[in-house]
Formats: sequence, structure tokens, C-alpha cells
Amino acid sequence: MKKVFGVLLIALLFVGCKQKINPADVAKISGYWEIEKVVFEDGNEKKYGANESFDYFQIDKKNVGIRKKVMPQLDGTFLVNDTFENVKVRFADDQIFLDYSTPYMKWSEEILTLTDKELVVLNAEKKEYHYKKAGPINLDDYGKKAK
Repeated sequence: MKKVFGVLLIALLFVGCKQKINPADVAKISGYWEIEKVVFEDGNEKKYGANESFDYFQIDKKNVGIRKKVMPQLDGTFLVNDTFENVKVRFADDQIFLDYSTPYMKWSEEILTLTDKELVVLNAEKKEYHYKKAGPINLDDYGKKAK
């Protein structure tokens, strides 16, 4: 009985410690994000090694912006194209969502975790996308900082 009570107490602590995302945290979304893994509804994971593309977010003070796929280059620059998705940040009760739209469709993802270095979103198919903050790759000039 003590073990059951202990497990229940620990579970309640984890539920009570869910990160609260504030409106001020929205600025952390802007930048380059590299996907680390996808966690499926059944708990299985797909891990990603080196990525050919990153997600670039640009969100303004009105909580609207864009997301586009960019491809990092060895010289620290990114290849980009004209394709992008409009993004709006929406707060609903204790949740925060990214609402995407293109001329062809609309969808939403719930932000589960948002820090300076980590972003976790949950889509409608119950897939969790785990991202880490990324920067330019620079293999030229022996590690000098990329512009």
C-alpha cells in the first residue's frame, strides 16, 4: 500500500510541475530549430541524427509571424526559398497553440515545452515533436563564428 501511495504522490508531483508558458516566453520561439525526435501516441520514438533542414520561426510582438524550412550550409549560411507558413500564437486557458495557415490548409499544434533551448509541440495526430535550438553550421575558417 505504501508503494502505491508513493507512486501516486510522485505522479502528482510531475503533473503539478508542468511548465507554465507565459506571453513573455513567446519571443523564445523566434529562431532556428532542429528536430531531435518524434514521440508517437503509443510511446514509440523516431530519433533524428543530422538534419538536412531546420525550421525557422519569426514571431513578432503581436504574436504573428512565419515558419519556413531552411537548409544549413557548411559556410554558416542557410538556403531558403519563398515557401512559408503563416503562424499565430494563441493562448487558450492554460494552453498555448501555434496556429498555422497556408492558402491550402490550416492546422494547430499545442506547445508543451518552451525554453531557450527546447521546443516541444503536440499535433492533432498526438505526435510530439521535440526540437532543440540550432544555429548556423560553420566548418569553414576552423570554427570561427559564423555571421
